[in-house]
Amino acid sequence: MERGDLPTIIYGLTGSGMIIIEGEAAIELVPHMLVVAPANKSIDIVAAGSSFGCSRSGAGSIKKSTFAPGSVHRCAIGEGEAALSLVCGCFHAVYGPGLDLFASLASPVVETFDAYDQLDQVMSYAMVELAAREIGGGPMASALFKLVLLTLLRRSLTSANTWVEHLSLLNDPPIARAFAEMASCPAAEFSVQTLCRSVGLSRSAFMARFTAAFGESPMSVLRRLRMRHAAGLLAANAASIDQVALHAGYQSRSSFTRTFRKHYGTDPSDYRSEAKRVLVACDIEADGAPSDEPPAALKVG
Repeated sequence: MERGDLPTIIYGLTGSGMIIIEGEAAIELVPHMLVVAPANKSIDIVAAGSSFGCSRSGAGSIKKSTFAPGSVHRCAIGEGEAALSLVCGCFHAVYGPGLDLFASLASPVVETFDAYDQLDQVMSYAMVELAAREIGGGPMASALFKLVLLTLLRRSLTSANTWVEHLSLLNDPPIARAFAEMASCPAAEFSVQTLCRSVGLSRSAFMARFTAAFGESPMSVLRRLRMRHAAGLLAANAASIDQVALHAGYQSRSSFTRTFRKHYGTDPSDYRSEAKRVLVACDIEADGAPSDEPPAALKVG
């Protein structure tokens, strides 16, 4: 699997093998093991009994798949009984409307579950929903995959593995509550003082704990939330630029435009135009003639 801009989730169903994530030690994949690989990392998956060196040298003989968002592809390599069966795909998980839980993940998440956790059944049901392409299949699959991620997040509260430090926000309820307030209404007139009062912390304690959880100040996070909210409104063509600025908490269109340009590298009007162009292109592609090849891979939002 080549590098992508989203993290990859891998879950072992049956058999065993190895996962080789770029820049990391090889991980032995066994049934009920869940691995989340950081974005922008290439990944090799090798079944038990295979040689990683041979798989690399013979890579040219293996047909490569292009992973397309929102679709599913069942892939079988070799003949006979499968030595390794797994589910994998790229995904996007957010806390509230603004915090990407795995965007800054630097090293893999590796957790082994038990049969009674039933993640294999949940994964299988989700894949069936995606493959069937029936009405409501996408939302149903998304809901099932959310159960998998929620199980992982619950494990983060008890796991001794180092990856849980990445989700320290979830272990600090006052800071999580402050973020949820900003995320639910990014246009509100927040300040460090109002946030401190709302969660019952002193300014020094709030700033220290918030910065430890996010790696940046509350106002920096608020700007990011506002820009993401504005980008969503622009892409949906739901309001004028002036209205979008107000919904993002800016009274001045010029101030909003400067901040948006700094965050996204383009003006709001150009961002909206590009979003329209991409949407039209996707509609044209969706209306095109069906391909003989099955759609590729999986993305869960």
